[in-house]
Amino acid sequence: SSGINAEWPLRPGGHKLDLHFHLIRLGLFSNDNKMITVNLDKAKELIELGGDWDRRNRLKVYSGLYAMSVRNFKEAASNFLDTVSTFTSYELMDYHTFIKYTIISAMLSLDRKDLTKKVVEGADINEVLHELPLFKSYITSLYSAQYAEFFVALSEVESIFKGDRLLAAHTHFYIREMRVRAYAQLLESYSSLTVSYMANSFGVSERFIDRELSRFISAGALNAKIDKVGGIIQTNRPDKKNWQYQAVIKQGDLLLNRIQKLSRVITI
Repeated sequence: SSGINAEWPLRPGGHKLDLHFHLIRLGLFSNDNKMITVNLDKAKELIELGGDWDRRNRLKVYSGLYAMSVRNFKEAASNFLDTVSTFTSYELMDYHTFIKYTIISAMLSLDRKDLTKKVVEGADINEVLHELPLFKSYITSLYSAQYAEFFVALSEVESIFKGDRLLAAHTHFYIREMRVRAYAQLLESYSSLTVSYMANSFGVSERFIDRELSRFISAGALNAKIDKVGGIIQTNRPDKKNWQYQAVIKQGDLLLNRIQKLSRVITI
């Protein structure tokens, strides 16, 4: 689709991996998923045969960036976090952009324990957070349960998504999932609470919270029920069925996105 053959003959010697990295970059630039995956696979094969330390680390960054572009934030976070202290892939992006992508991916995919260890207390990430005030606020507000501040930061993160070529298609999914995460975190602390308390905590209207929670509860994303008359939210212990339902929804989103990407490649 981009006029470059993903099966282009390899150069001899140590340049083989660099050629694959170049083709992966072309694939990312032209949204050519076939070119990306073919060359990622070939690069991984070469690394297994004895790639050097720097190229091993660069391959993780390339793999993470592709994973993020197809909504696999968990794999993206794993690859990015492995290379925070060894990042050298400046041909892909600058270090601040890399840290932003790392935080974006980790915030959605890591549980609180891993998020604390690898991001909140991560020395390498903290070294640059003072230069990224939005992302510092984004992390610390959720971690310290400052939900109104978190919603403000999340709205700014949404703007970043909309302006980012790799993230734009995932804006609605990501923002929805992060809102669910924040709601769930607050609800886990109580057996019941009032709609007005929750609305005040997030800095939004009671009507907004009622509408949001009703939608997420009915979709199985939150384990709670709302007493409309009393204005009380009662939390339920999550059961296996709800978690399975949520997993199916996420897998469905991922599959749909991949089908859409594939159809675009075929159309081109």
